[in-house]
Amino acid sequence: MSDIAISVDGVPVVAPAGSTLLEACRQEGFDVPTLCFLENLTPANTCRICVVEVEGSRALVPACSRQIEPGMVVHTESERVRHTRKMVLELLGSSVDLSLLPLSGLMERYGARPDRSEGGATVEEPATIDNQLFVRDYAKCILCYKCVQACGVDAQNTFAISVAGRGFEARISTEYQVSLPDSACVFCGNCFAVCPTGALIPTTEYEMRETGTWDEDSQSVTRTICPFCGVGCNLDLVVQDNRILKALSPLDHDVTSGHLCIKGRFGWQHVQSE
Repeated sequence: MSDIAISVDGVPVVAPAGSTLLEACRQEGFDVPTLCFLENLTPANTCRICVVEVEGSRALVPACSRQIEPGMVVHTESERVRHTRKMVLELLGSSVDLSLLPLSGLMERYGARPDRSEGGATVEEPATIDNQLFVRDYAKCILCYKCVQACGVDAQNTFAISVAGRGFEARISTEYQVSLPDSACVFCGNCFAVCPTGALIPTTEYEMRETGTWDEDSQSVTRTICPFCGVGCNLDLVVQDNRILKALSPLDHDVTSGHLCIKGRFGWQHVQSE
């Protein structure tokens, strides 16, 4: 595969053909922020935080999906880019609960003030608890589509959830808005594993956050291998006070690419049964 030379913020950058602008920028240490992007999912181009300016292009382009082309001249922090990122952050921050998403650094970086839109419409609603394994708290949902992709062709191929409604009424939903146990959901948990905001969250974590006992500073992560079959999926067990709280899987694991089945994701409760 041949390499392609482009210019990023005045710096010559060479990356393999087929690379995205985001990959080329990160390769050279340029800090292009993302929200809806994840390495193990197909870019959805929804949040528009990663947009950059390409000379000759009418509109700003999403760095997460736009492939590099020979001679591209890219600006990652132009005034137009900064204004767009500021606007996106303010719109999200004024309508969605972003309390579990560490955005203070980005807000300060772009001078975003979500409070300017206080009193406007929000997506606030009660959390949906219809099963014992995870909670849907859509007041925190930014419609990044990650959960839909993980449930669909990028991982599980179950298609239990999708985007329903249009405009401000758009939301993540099961078919006909039935409860998760009545839907096609197989409770693999791949949706909450990719959720960046806590809109989908394990019940254990949700309950501990509600009671104020969730303490990330005292947590450790232990990597092990799932014991339920011979596939060899790696598990990252999040532990606090000598108790397992949730199971994740590393994105770079060549077996799972971060995804698990219901046994790997939730089959650890017996370890601490009393």
